[in-house]
Amino acid sequence: MDDSIAKTRTDAAGGPAERIDELAAIAARMVEQCRSHGADQAEVGVDASRGLSVGVRLGEVETLEYTRGAGIGLTVYFGGRKGSASCGDLRPESLADTVEKACAIARHTEPDPAAGLADAALMATDPGDFDTWHPWDIDAEVAIARALACEQAGREADARISNVDGTSLATSETVSVYANSHGFLGTERATHHSLSCALIAGAGSGMQRSYWYTHALAAQDMESAEAVGRRAAERTVARLDPRPVPTGRHRVMLVPEMARSVIGHLLGAVSGGALYRRSSFLLDRVGTPVLPGWLSLVERPHRPRGLRSAAFDAEGVATRESDLVRDGVLARYLLSSYSARRLGLETTANAGGVHNLDLEAPRSHRPADFQAALAALGTGLVVTELMGQGVNPVTGDYSRGAAGFWVEDGHVVHAVDELTIAGNLKDMLLGIEAVGADVDPRSHVATGSMILGEMMVAGAG
Repeated sequence: MDDSIAKTRTDAAGGPAERIDELAAIAARMVEQCRSHGADQAEVGVDASRGLSVGVRLGEVETLEYTRGAGIGLTVYFGGRKGSASCGDLRPESLADTVEKACAIARHTEPDPAAGLADAALMATDPGDFDTWHPWDIDAEVAIARALACEQAGREADARISNVDGTSLATSETVSVYANSHGFLGTERATHHSLSCALIAGAGSGMQRSYWYTHALAAQDMESAEAVGRRAAERTVARLDPRPVPTGRHRVMLVPEMARSVIGHLLGAVSGGALYRRSSFLLDRVGTPVLPGWLSLVERPHRPRGLRSAAFDAEGVATRESDLVRDGVLARYLLSSYSARRLGLETTANAGGVHNLDLEAPRSHRPADFQAALAALGTGLVVTELMGQGVNPVTGDYSRGAAGFWVEDGHVVHAVDELTIAGNLKDMLLGIEAVGADVDPRSHVATGSMILGEMMVAGAG
């Protein structure tokens, strides 16, 4: 083990940050090569990364992996004809072959009037520095020790913990370069670190499994290994001895991790691809209410140390803070240049997805913490897990398996599982009653616990 660990550290020398000038030169050179092959427009993305991950179980090391790689993606346009190619080899001959393949593909595709780069006038001019680069100087021995400490804390937290499903620690560094034939060249870099622990409680048919994890751009922003293990144990034993809930309409609250999924359905429904394909339950809804009037969604792509902070989107378009929903009313869609052209609109700098998204609510609809959210719920179901894919993006019909806890008078009474919750996303979104201040920092969608009001709950009993 000692020899392999030493080799891991030797191979790790010289991270991706030191290669950013090399990657930028490659991207710029490839754009010129595309032009020399007759392309009207071209765009290139180059990434380089390295990472370390360890996995332990029952006091033993199960996995130890060091990763390092680079890749390139290229798109060319000949009028309205588009061709794309990619490779994971940055040797000059491989890059030249990638250019030729992309150009050959473009010459054989049908023209699309919406295809092409975003307008040159929209390119970002301020590179920005959003504090996203925090390499973690951790070697394999220390990573293993931290993962083992996490597992041990979980196993020792409660006598009812009977087994371990696995504990893992991972750290990565990634740098990216995007260049296009408008003359734009932008670079980004980010680090990501995580630690997770999954435990099992009970025995036989009464066994229950749960987990906890921490994730951040900077290691100092992560929860301690011991805290992650203890939280995993607490969540696991809380699921023991589930009891049924009568089928009927009950008040429902989603913990922050599950509340994100509801907001995710809204984001999908207002994304350009769903809209121009007319496969969204929120077609033609700009300027109309999609959330209660007290709730707003604001995109903040320039937040320091934000998980999705960026000066430009995947097409080089400058990002800016803007409302997605203001006082319940949908202010805009989420558009790339292609989807915008298909819809006769302008890109919203969301090629590649939404950036940091905040849910804003007044104190009257924002319980101060999880316990306050339980009090606001009163009696009903707290959902801590959702299963299945029973969501129709066209109609908004919603039906998913669920597990969690039954609450009475603001207090958890017992665990529940094998439930189904059902409704329609239009009604669910408009019917949101509260969004708590217990925001989960592990996502770019910043939401706390969400009270949805009554939904149909189907369960045994």
